[in-house]
Amino acid sequence: MRKIVLYILIFVFICFGIPIIFTNNNSKKVSKEISSNNENITNTPNTYDYKNYQTIKLLHSATNQVEEIKLDEYLYGVVSAEMPANFENEALKAQAVVARTYTIYKIKTNSGKHQGADICDNSNCCQAWISKEDRLARWDENLRQSNWNKIVEAVNTTQGKIITYQNEPINAFFHSNSGGKTETTANVWGGTGYPYLQAVATSGEDTYTQYHSEVTITKQTFIDKIKQKHSTFEIDFAKEDCIKVLEYTDGNRVKKIKIGNLELSGVEVRTILSLKSANFEVTIENENIKFEVIGYGHGVGMSQTGADSMAKSGSNYEEIIKHFYTGVEITDM
Repeated sequence: MRKIVLYILIFVFICFGIPIIFTNNNSKKVSKEISSNNENITNTPNTYDYKNYQTIKLLHSATNQVEEIKLDEYLYGVVSAEMPANFENEALKAQAVVARTYTIYKIKTNSGKHQGADICDNSNCCQAWISKEDRLARWDENLRQSNWNKIVEAVNTTQGKIITYQNEPINAFFHSNSGGKTETTANVWGGTGYPYLQAVATSGEDTYTQYHSEVTITKQTFIDKIKQKHSTFEIDFAKEDCIKVLEYTDGNRVKKIKIGNLELSGVEVRTILSLKSANFEVTIENENIKFEVIGYGHGVGMSQTGADSMAKSGSNYEEIIKHFYTGVEITDM
């Protein structure tokens, strides 16, 4: 009787126990493979096939015509229009990578800003661009070929390289002169901004002509310009605090300023009065208002004179880029 019970137990184990063991082992193996595959998918960076960006559609603002142009040829025109050719080679390389990144970002985000085109040649809207013929004509005859060779070398030696943050091309803003410290996007255009566009200090910019400027206008012109935007504007110049800065930004620019009965942002005052920067001091001199301005441009991203200053101190283009854009990588498309 005992033998019969034992045989039955062995039979049950063979029929049910062994398949369960193999099933569990196989399940664990499959689960591990799926987990491993998911990890590979998660950690695989996005890649940008350079072939997909060999040509771009460029809108010429003056004629409203769209031209299909090779990307590198387009970048020759951008770098030569945006940065002086007498800047250091590493600064020009940084500008080439920044311009390429800005272009790719525009294409990828596909904002539809320019119907039928990827980007335009207006610096107030996208990036400045100039044809080779026009650029050469504006340079001194003795420097034309050497200057153009520097531009071409800057683009060609950085071919295919873009700036990325978390595997995506960044919105690579740049400007002329930061006045010693760049600015966050939130303080210029509002919103939450970009994590890679922080306020960073830069030395050596005070040696450039773009660093300092002055604007002097009459009190009446000052009133008229503000009233064009704010019809209710009133000011009593007899009051000591009729013009008073209330708050500064992280980049030492005017964030908020009281002018008469208004509170305006420094960016708005810069726009209304055509100042080169929102980093300014105001003084009243008899019948005139004087603005002493530091820096040139919105202050976000790479400072071009800052890049040149860093290059003169021995920094290469990668070091320049990583100084002005926080937490980024330079990636081959």
